[in-house]
Amino acid sequence: MENLLNLDLKAIIEAVGYLGVFAMVFAESGLLIGIVLPGDSLLFTAGFLASAGVFNIFFLSLGSFLAAVLGDNVGYSFGRRIGPRIFNQEDSFWFHKNHLLKAENFYRKHGGKAVVLARFLPIVRTFAPIVAGVGKMNYQTFLFYNLIGGFLWAVGVTVSGYFLGRLIPDVDKYLLPILLSIIIISLLPTVVHLLSSKFKN
Repeated sequence: MENLLNLDLKAIIEAVGYLGVFAMVFAESGLLIGIVLPGDSLLFTAGFLASAGVFNIFFLSLGSFLAAVLGDNVGYSFGRRIGPRIFNQEDSFWFHKNHLLKAENFYRKHGGKAVVLARFLPIVRTFAPIVAGVGKMNYQTFLFYNLIGGFLWAVGVTVSGYFLGRLIPDVDKYLLPILLSIIIISLLPTVVHLLSSKFKN
């Protein structure tokens, strides 16, 4: 079963190629449909495949970085243009007001560095640039943190997968547990925040 899942994930990324990876990174960074995409595991696995010669790590990292930064810019522009009206939207499969409110509270707590921190939080990273636009965050400030966050996330996670693939023999045997660990670690801050909020209430 583990081998099947590993092959499926690797096969999907190999099938979509560079453009598919870049498109998914772009969507998760600033489009509402991006909340269903596996950003961290996607980048890590693509980096791992680069270690096996499927991708060029430099081109993969650079393209993922640009896609992440551009995606956040689109999200920011969307939030800036739509403004507070977005909070009046009805919940749907792609949009949940609760997600937007969580991102807004995250911004209120962490300020500009939230743009960087949000990169490593599923769901929050999709809504964070939209909230920055809604709140009319200074664009130069947003762009500065966007570039830092985009680099640390897109390049950092991808290169981590690449070097792990180069350093550990037969690392593909352990790819599924590694990916599950990445997912759990990335979700942990959100879970802790939700539990702490529940106990406070």
